[in-house]
Amino acid sequence: MNTIDEIKNRLDIVDIVSESVKLKRSGKNYTGFCPFHANTRTPAFVVFPESGTWRCFGECNEGGDIFRFVMKKEGWDFKEALENLAERAGVKLEPLTPQRAEANEHETQLRKLLEEAVVFYRYQLTKTEAGQQARDYLVKRGIKPETAESWGLGYAPLSWDATLNYFVKKGYPQKDIFDCGLLSERDSGGYYDRFRHRMMFPIRDASGNMTGFGGRILDPEDVPKFMNSPQTDLFDKSSLLYGLDKARKAIRSENQAVIVEGYMDVIVVHQEGFQNVVSPMGTALTEIQMRQLKRYTRRFILALDPDAAGIKATMRGLEVAREALDHSSDLVFDARGLLHNEARLQADLRVSSLPDELDPDEIVLRDPQEWKAIIENAKPIITHVLETLTAGADINDPKTKSDIAARILPLVNDVSNPVERDAYRQQVARALQVDEHALMMLTSQARRTRRSTQAENDTPQENRPKNGTTLNGQVNARAMELNVLAYLARNPEHQFRVNRYMQNQNLERLSRNDFQLSEHQQILTLIEEAMKQNDVDPEEYLHNNLTEEMAAAMEPQPAPKPSEEKMDEKRELEDILRTILLMRLNAVNNQVQEYRFLQDQQENENDKEDQKIFQTNLVSLIRLRGVIDKALATPLQLD
Repeated sequence: MNTIDEIKNRLDIVDIVSESVKLKRSGKNYTGFCPFHANTRTPAFVVFPESGTWRCFGECNEGGDIFRFVMKKEGWDFKEALENLAERAGVKLEPLTPQRAEANEHETQLRKLLEEAVVFYRYQLTKTEAGQQARDYLVKRGIKPETAESWGLGYAPLSWDATLNYFVKKGYPQKDIFDCGLLSERDSGGYYDRFRHRMMFPIRDASGNMTGFGGRILDPEDVPKFMNSPQTDLFDKSSLLYGLDKARKAIRSENQAVIVEGYMDVIVVHQEGFQNVVSPMGTALTEIQMRQLKRYTRRFILALDPDAAGIKATMRGLEVAREALDHSSDLVFDARGLLHNEARLQADLRVSSLPDELDPDEIVLRDPQEWKAIIENAKPIITHVLETLTAGADINDPKTKSDIAARILPLVNDVSNPVERDAYRQQVARALQVDEHALMMLTSQARRTRRSTQAENDTPQENRPKNGTTLNGQVNARAMELNVLAYLARNPEHQFRVNRYMQNQNLERLSRNDFQLSEHQQILTLIEEAMKQNDVDPEEYLHNNLTEEMAAAMEPQPAPKPSEEKMDEKRELEDILRTILLMRLNAVNNQVQEYRFLQDQQENENDKEDQKIFQTNLVSLIRLRGVIDKALATPLQLD
């Protein structure tokens, strides 16, 4: 996968466009008002998530991919758009050197080899006597011949060199056969077949390109039970979903993705008519995988097998760090991690527990309607965990109540929607037969404890962004405001330089309106008063009037070394000016979104006068955003 494709794979065009365009779902696509021309009556701007493209069917009559949108929106050239989107996607840009061009050609050759491997393993399954055991296994599992053919199922013979010799005779270098994951390397040198006497499952990406294989044992004495291709240039298990190439159309049309654990689960459930099913291949569901699914839906259902959804696994997912479970082959049910993903992706993620110790393929073969009912009755994550914790527990025991509350409340507090959070808290109170007020008090105590450590624990020191921005580029308004106020509290006289710079950029002076929190507005007022009064030094005035909480929030930084003082002072002021510009840009973006929403509401009510006012205000905000963008793009010049 080249860099551009990787960026498109990691970023959702709906998210990018939604930052500046109010979108509404319309079937499988999204519509809105075009941001590139005056368009307030007919939403002629359409985003196509499946293809990752957009098109204006109005005056602009333009369209393109995610790069074209950002280029047009920001006025950037392709290089600037590439750098920006690569940073947002966490993709490292590398120049297309002759070496890189050769690597791209090598990847194409490896994909061709993997396609031939599908044919080779398929022949071993269907045309050889050695493949009889594999054929019998498929019959036992309910796989029809046409299903096996459609999914390209095959058999790796019981040999150390059958695959190796086959491809060497076809002219492939041993190194290429190794690089695509079909061989393992001997300690003494040389190669041998990685997959031996196994059912072979071709693994493709969402576009249907071959990436690798999964192999399941046929001999119960063999280990491990499942073996995937190793990490290669083509195969990265954390970013692949088995069956997505076949499931994506059904996921989009049904607006729902069902996630199961194994290859057979996916194949059999598809075979029985439920084609919106994929698998993370026995690993914890990653955010990259969820972002891929989000192109087609924001409704996810985890159909966990009974042992993965039981009390033991649930407690493990809640109490043990994910890093400690990376070696596990089980589907890790990390409820807290899933809730974070759900909030970040604005998704609806639910859990279905399977009955009678049966896997999805067994249930759907027993009764397809039973499988349909199980999926329809999927429960929110917190409801599932709560029922798991309380099942068989003595909730009349105060100690048990306290223990369950301590486990479930952190999940409730992680829910971003306040209405949902309140509803879940009520649900917990009813299940534990306690007063909701007691749960709220417990939550408050836990929050005070967590606040003191969360900032240091959430992000590694070397990766923490400056100026209060988070790693994904979203502005942390509170941290940015405190950064500005702390600087002005140490250097109150520099407020004049800040205001002079703003005026030179055709922007308003720094004011209370630049701060969202009332306590921050009060601090700025004190700084202004400190400069106006003449009784004491400004620093002393602030010291006497700032509350302890205000002063603690703006703990001064260590003084620079004398030799670096002049340089550091300039750099620090530039940093503060840029932070103020970002604060204003964030505020303008929020107001633009609000006005667009209000404008839509008024259009529905046919209030022409209000529409005109909203449009005028929106234009003013957009112009202001342009001024701020220009200031941010221009190197700072201080007098």
